[in-house]
Amino acid sequence: MTPNVSTERHNWQHWQSSWDRQQEWYMPDREERFRVMIDTVEALTGRSPRVLDLACGTGSIADRLLRRLPDADVTCVDIDPLLLTIARGHFTGDTRVIFAEADLTDPAWTRRLPHASYDAVVTATALHWLDTEPLTRLYGTLAGLLREGGVFLNADHMKDESAPRINAALHTLHTERQRQQREKGSLDWADWWRDAARDPLLSDAASERFALLGDPRQPRAGAPRKDRPTATRWHLETLLAQGFGEARQVWCSASDALVAALR
Repeated sequence: MTPNVSTERHNWQHWQSSWDRQQEWYMPDREERFRVMIDTVEALTGRSPRVLDLACGTGSIADRLLRRLPDADVTCVDIDPLLLTIARGHFTGDTRVIFAEADLTDPAWTRRLPHASYDAVVTATALHWLDTEPLTRLYGTLAGLLREGGVFLNADHMKDESAPRINAALHTLHTERQRQQREKGSLDWADWWRDAARDPLLSDAASERFALLGDPRQPRAGAPRKDRPTATRWHLETLLAQGFGEARQVWCSASDALVAALR
């Protein structure tokens, strides 16, 4: 039976919330980084910015940003067919949100955008998938995409490597809390994708996603780790080298950080 409109709306909200809970299992302070991110957007660009949500996923950042800044306009960019399906469903009828499908490793990806420049570019827990060379190139592209005085904000897996014992102790605590939450039924990455692929509203998009980007339901092979930067300092230095005028950390946890770079 084809779902009616009200059922579809309910399902999109369900999957948006389910994605948030799965991500919070990995990052219990996720909402705090979003709050600081949107504070920084408002402080530097005002209450009606044009924002690019880079690797938007299900639209978690866009959703929170538009609740805080209802006069903003957001372009959501991603390549994942399933996550984009959820995001499009979640924002059905919202004219403030435009979607674009683009591969950020394609040098011509900005041609898919509806605007030539933005006041702010935001992203979270996405760019760590890129190796050093494409990430460096992307930072340069973003410097050219932002207007003068615009801001780029990246919340991702970055850490201060100068305090290894502190880092290790906090990692142990977090891992034990995750174990306890799993025993109570929390979903991890693979579990979430298994559930999503079973939903008739998402099954076609899931098949497309698995063919395009791999199947997250399967254990990862033991391939050697690629050249992916993890130190906050690397991100700050690279942003400055790629054309930003200022760059600093504006929030951090033991394993993650939010960096801001001003054009």
